[in-house]
Amino acid sequence: MATIAIIPARFASSRLPGKPLADIDGKPMVVRVWERCLQAGVDRVVVATDDDRIMACLERLGAETVLTPESCRSGTERCAAALQQLEHDNADVIINVQGDEPFLPPSTLALLSGAFLEQNTQVATLAVRLHDNERLFHPNTPKVLLNARSEALYFSRHPLPYVRDHSPDQWIHEHPFYKHIGVYAYRASTLRQIAALSPTALEVAESLEQLRWLYHGYTIKVLEVAEDTFTVDTPEDLERARLHAKSLR
Repeated sequence: MATIAIIPARFASSRLPGKPLADIDGKPMVVRVWERCLQAGVDRVVVATDDDRIMACLERLGAETVLTPESCRSGTERCAAALQQLEHDNADVIINVQGDEPFLPPSTLALLSGAFLEQNTQVATLAVRLHDNERLFHPNTPKVLLNARSEALYFSRHPLPYVRDHSPDQWIHEHPFYKHIGVYAYRASTLRQIAALSPTALEVAESLEQLRWLYHGYTIKVLEVAEDTFTVDTPEDLERARLHAKSLR
């Protein structure tokens, strides 16, 4: 089963412009993500960007890159645009590794790829159990509800379900809540299909693209991991990432 890791790296960012090239202890962030993917042992690693500066940075290191349209609205659309350009892309599975995950464990990619040994897997993603109310109630922490087969029932920025007969500060002790980690793997045929779908009302309301796929009947396998990932979204996140990188020397 051939697997390609595609790293969408968009230059523009409302909260952190030029984020992929932000320096983290001597290395641009996107380079750290690329190195992690190489360590995962996938068949191919490709950086999909909309910016010549990002391409030049990666190509100096010998990385494979493709230039994708600025109009791509999400990492999924950018991965699909990259897949169209790759020559002889006989890939079975595409892993969308966001360019702002500089410390993603390489083992995570193997975990996602392994989910496709089940023939009915269309999309796979990750979740980690929450243990604190700060993240449970924070709207920038998407939550996921699971069914008995560990497939996603729904994603929301609000804590779900509503735990009746308990005060909100006790919900986390009365029911398991899971944070969604936004790293996806898709069967290549599924990626081509979902990238062509139009946004839906649920997706627009929550600003979560995966709700579009659920709305149209696709199943999303959710794999639980023990530790959260480290996503860089803000200048404060970047400073924490720099400190973390120094601690790993």
